[in-house]
Amino acid sequence: MSLIQKHGQNMDGRDFIIGDIHGQYDLLLESMARVDFDKSKDRLFCVGDLIDRGMDSFECLSLAFEPWFFGVRGNHEMLAIDALENGGSAEDLWMINGGTWAITENMIEVRQILREALKYLPYARQIDVLGQQVGIVHAEPPADWSQVEMANDVGKVAMIWGRTRIKSRDTTPVVGIDAVVVGHTILEQPTWLGNVFYIDTGAFHTGRLTLINAREVLV
Repeated sequence: MSLIQKHGQNMDGRDFIIGDIHGQYDLLLESMARVDFDKSKDRLFCVGDLIDRGMDSFECLSLAFEPWFFGVRGNHEMLAIDALENGGSAEDLWMINGGTWAITENMIEVRQILREALKYLPYARQIDVLGQQVGIVHAEPPADWSQVEMANDVGKVAMIWGRTRIKSRDTTPVVGIDAVVVGHTILEQPTWLGNVFYIDTGAFHTGRLTLINAREVLV
């Protein structure tokens, strides 16, 4: 699977981007209802972490198969697949970090669904929005967006786990892209650093799941 999937402009409906869902299926539905989301023509892009912490994680993982939903993989999807494939300390780490929802599910089924879902969850997405390009990764984009397509293991880890930019409050723009939307790091409110927009407002902890129209990123 390619590390990045690119999307042309939505000529029929609107494009929205949503933060880390973390098993908060009801919050997701409420957010979609507030904008009158139309599954027949609107598209919903997600910055990853569909699962863990919330008990509706199985339903949220299944979003990956919906024709109107386009997510990227987050660190929690990777924690889960590592745990389900390897067990042992990897499973302990997953449970500590919110994987306990899976205890009430059929673990074999969860592993099968997650394996399949990851085929629909690339490391990055790129959307044409009014002729400009908006990128999406879970945690941290490379300094040059063109590096996404050729990322090595270190680059992949950064896109899933990185916090260098947010920790140093680095406002250096990512080159080769108009804007990038990310999640991973919980903030009190959506925050810009250069042309990178952080939208994880901690749905599981705060009850606030940020949903934005992709056009807002270009304002």
